[in-house]
Amino acid sequence: MVRRLSEQKYLLMMLAPAIIWAVLFAYLPIAGVYMAFVDYQPSLDDFWKSLYHADYVGMHWFNYFFRNGDFYIIMRNTIASTMLTLLFSFPAPIIIAIAINEVKNSMFKKTVQTVSYLPHFISWVIAANIIVTVLSSDGIVNSILKWLHLTDESTLFLQKGQYFWWIVAIGNTWKEMGYSSIIYLAAISSVNMELYEAAKVDGAGRLKQILYITLPHLKPTIVVLLILSLGGVLNAGFDQHYLLGNGLNREYSDVLSTYSFRYGLQNSLFSYASAVGLFNSVVAFILVVFVNFASKKLNNQSLF
Repeated sequence: MVRRLSEQKYLLMMLAPAIIWAVLFAYLPIAGVYMAFVDYQPSLDDFWKSLYHADYVGMHWFNYFFRNGDFYIIMRNTIASTMLTLLFSFPAPIIIAIAINEVKNSMFKKTVQTVSYLPHFISWVIAANIIVTVLSSDGIVNSILKWLHLTDESTLFLQKGQYFWWIVAIGNTWKEMGYSSIIYLAAISSVNMELYEAAKVDGAGRLKQILYITLPHLKPTIVVLLILSLGGVLNAGFDQHYLLGNGLNREYSDVLSTYSFRYGLQNSLFSYASAVGLFNSVVAFILVVFVNFASKKLNNQSLF
């Protein structure tokens, strides 16, 4: 054992920063979960001392969250936003990958790939400002609607809550669809080209080649990624909801992550925010276990 560790000491040294990071930022903060079960009040004293000497209240904060009127609204927004995003963002990379694969001009193909990847590498701060500008009263969306004579007055989309889920879903799709298509392009590149040649000989056009060759080969990848996506149904995303949300659309923009942030850091109700965050983590863990179980049933093996 010692000899093997000695032989791999350079690999272990390379791994050490990742281990230290995981311990400091992923495992040590778990001790703060205790805050969800006490009535913690911030003080100028030592943090751990004030935390572990706080009054124990058990499940009080969880009961408060479940019984007040916010629970239904927050869960509705979280699930609706996530599922609508999944509805838009899951098929989009598949369509883009197939479309790029069908392009024969290599220069045009590389240009489209590069342009579609770019939104992934910009922060949500910049992306949110782009969306706000596009949807502003004198933005391109309102200009097009007026040009088509669909409306006479500008629509303030971000001030109307009923549009918010759609805006976030389309924004998430625009930002990630190009980058997500890489997986499908890799799967398509592994398809034997002789199958396409044989299909051409049999008289199959490009559409039939997609339906009977490309899509069947993508099916395993699509199933695996769909199962993994369903595991994150409560991960609606913090950045986009926080940056695009405002007081006028909060009834539709507030999700679990922004709700716990607002009550924890803005209203200083740390115990309540911790309870909400712990609830989110527990439900997410249950969903991951369910996804693992479902994957075993579908593929007869674990995804993890």
